[in-house]
This record gives sequence, C-alpha cells and structure tokens, in this order.
Amino acid sequence: MAYATTNPYTGEVLATFPDATDNEVRQAIDDAHAAFLDWRDTPFATRTAVMTKAAQILRAEADDFARLLTLEMGKLFAEAKAEVELSAAIFDYYAEHAESLLAPEKLPVSDPRSGDAVLVHQPLGVLLAIEPWNFPYYQIARIIAPQLSAGNTVLLKHASNVPQSAAIFQTLMKRAGLPDGAFRNLYPTRGQVEMILNDPRVCGAALTGSEGAGSVIASQAGKALKKTTMELGGADAFVVLEDADLEKTAKWAVFGRHWNAGQVCVSSKRVIVVDAVYDRFLELYTAGVAALKAGDPMDPETTLAPLSSQGAAKEIRENIAKAVAHGATATEVGPRVPETGAFVQPTILTGMTGDNPARLWEFFGPVSMIFRARDEADAIRIANDTPYGLGGSVFTKDTARGVEVAKKIHTGMVFVNHPTMVKADLPFGGVGRSGYGRELIGLGIKEFVNHKLIDVVDIDAPF
Repeated sequence: MAYATTNPYTGEVLATFPDATDNEVRQAIDDAHAAFLDWRDTPFATRTAVMTKAAQILRAEADDFARLLTLEMGKLFAEAKAEVELSAAIFDYYAEHAESLLAPEKLPVSDPRSGDAVLVHQPLGVLLAIEPWNFPYYQIARIIAPQLSAGNTVLLKHASNVPQSAAIFQTLMKRAGLPDGAFRNLYPTRGQVEMILNDPRVCGAALTGSEGAGSVIASQAGKALKKTTMELGGADAFVVLEDADLEKTAKWAVFGRHWNAGQVCVSSKRVIVVDAVYDRFLELYTAGVAALKAGDPMDPETTLAPLSSQGAAKEIRENIAKAVAHGATATEVGPRVPETGAFVQPTILTGMTGDNPARLWEFFGPVSMIFRARDEADAIRIANDTPYGLGGSVFTKDTARGVEVAKKIHTGMVFVNHPTMVKADLPFGGVGRSGYGRELIGLGIKEFVNHKLIDVVDIDAPF
C-alpha cells in the first residue's frame, strides 16, 4: 500500500512505513476483541473520562497536531487547527451525551398484556474504520468517539498518505487512558482488510472514501454478513435565488468551494444561479476566486493550499480537459499558482450542458461548475440532476422559501444561507451514491449497537 508521508507543498518524501504483517493484523484483532470483553462493561463515567482527556490533549497541543496535518496532506495551518478543535469538540459531545443517548427506552405498548417492554442499546464488538486523507483527525474522531463511547472497540485503516496522523491518534487515545487494544492503527494491505472483515469477531465496518472503495468494502462485508456505513462522494448544489444577498452569497460560495483546497465531499461543487442574477453573481464570484493566494500552507497569508498529491492534481487537470472536450468552457482565474507543489489553477467551468458527462463528476479540487437556471424550479431540477445526495445549500433572503426549496433537494443535508457545515452536534450523511448511514450525534452512536428488546411479561398473561 506504500504508506508514506510526502509533503504536498515540496514533494519531499519524509517518512515511509512498512505494510502490516499477517501476524500483526491477527494480533490486533485478538487484542481488540479481548479489550472489548472488558470495555463493554465499563461504566459511562470511565468512557467519559477518556473522551474528555482526549479533547483536553488535543486543545493543549493544538499547534503540534495541526502541523502534522499540514505536513502530510497540505492543509492550511489555520484550517488544520480548526480540524483539531472540531475533533476535540466531537470527543466533548460524546463525553456529555453518550450515556443519555444510549439510555434504555421504555416502549409504549398498546396492549397491557405485552408486558413491560424496554429497548437497551448494547455494543456489538470490534469494528473496522476505513478513513480518507482529507480530514485525517476529524474522520477518526467522528467514528471512534461515538463507538468507543458505546462500548465497541475499533481497528483503523487510514489513507496511505497520512500514516503519521493515524499513528498519533493511537498515541492520543492511549494517553487519554483508553485500554490497550481498544483502538489500534494498522497499515494493512487490501488482502488484510478483507481478512479483517472475514474474522467473526469483527462486527462491522465504517468507511469514508470514494465510491470505488465503498463498493469493494460493502461487497466484502456483505458476503461476511457484516453491517456497514458508507460516507462516499458528493457534488453539493449551491443554489442562488434571485432575492439572495449576492455579495455575501458570493463570498460564501468562494469559501464553500475552496476550503481545504476544494478537497471536501460537502464543498459547494455545483453553483446553480437563477438567470435574473447570474451575470452579477458570476462577476462577484470570479473576483473572489481571483483573490485567493496559493502558496506555503504554513504561511498565514496563504488562502489556497496545494492538493494532497501530484497524482490528485494531475487527475483534476485531466478531468477539466475532458469537460472542455464535451463542450464546457474552462476559465482559469487569478494569479498563476506555484509550479512546485501539488497546485491546480482555480478554474471555473461554464456552459455545462445536460449532455456533458462532466456535470455528474466530483471535482475534488479548486474547480467550480457554474450553472444558469431559468428560475427556482429549474434550479431544483439541476440540483437533483446528480447521482450524489450528500449536502447542499440554498441562498435567499426569504428563509421560509429557502426551507421549502431545501425540502425538494434530494440529499441528506441542506443548509439555508450557508454552505454545508461540519459540526460536532450535527448529523452527517447522505443518500444515493453518497452512501448510507449517519455519523455523529445520536444517529451515529446507534449505528453499531444492538437494539435489544427486553420484555417482562406476567407469567399468567395469554400468548
């Protein structure tokens, strides 16, 4: 799998890590299962203490954790620090709420003879988490904070280009007081991932990543009859209605498309503007994109980071060329990006007709697709013309109208007057080819628990 740290800004290979051996993988499963047998019975107070301590360490050493993110995947340092804080907030959320979210639920039964029925929520066992490189800490935190709080244990297979970010989270949880084996980072091969899924002690898998990876893991887990959650791609619509505050909306659109260098599944990839304000919006948006400054992600003046790798940059350029070959117009915007580093020139694609297959692609970088809609109904049609269904946005001064439009967009999340947000206290997940299942809040913590019915019935009650 070539686990290695390569600085996306300089191209320098800084460290490499060997693949796990089969024996290491088997030992990790043994340890995770042994840890589960104890961890599942620990009181919530013990689990809460671990979550709280993890959050405290992240905040106390935020700069050190953030530098590693910037080093491994090129994230702006300010955005890296924000990710550290978001991860800490997720730990805090479950420290505060896990016990109440998993409290037994007395069922309202219509027939008194049905007995005293209660649902209890119990952990399943060892889980496999497969996570991507674009938010190395957040992706880990949003699976382990709820699942460890529920009493499960977790094995991690992280992206091959962020091996140190993965390893430091294992160290973080050990420092926070988590028992050995309850959370383990591995550098497995593809064959070893399948071996993990086939082990009867592993009860499920959570994946965030590409459609291709999701299809493979869902298939392997399905054959083993293991539950999965899939957080896959996205091509979020950013709908601008004629009564939107255009200056503020354009600023949000620039941010929504270009944060994390555009490498976000919920970034505003398809900007859909009604005809009445299209020209003015495009003028404002283009000016905003042109003001972005590409450079060293550690420099506080930099506002556009490199992509995660030269390979990712090459793929984006190839897809822009394919979109143009099918009739789109590509306009490069702003000062030339540095020749060194994995940079892509910010590009705006217009003229994306209904027969251009590129309109259905997820451009994972600083590429904006701008669509002209006749009116509100046409904007909704374009928003739903996608195989994805993750997030989306609607901008209008009439928020009641925005809510009604949001209801008609077929996604798991829609925000009115803001790009899709990622917060510790909001659920995350989509529909369609964006996957299934939810992460965070009470939905996430209940994805991998046994909702067990316990019913106390009078021995003399009829059947």
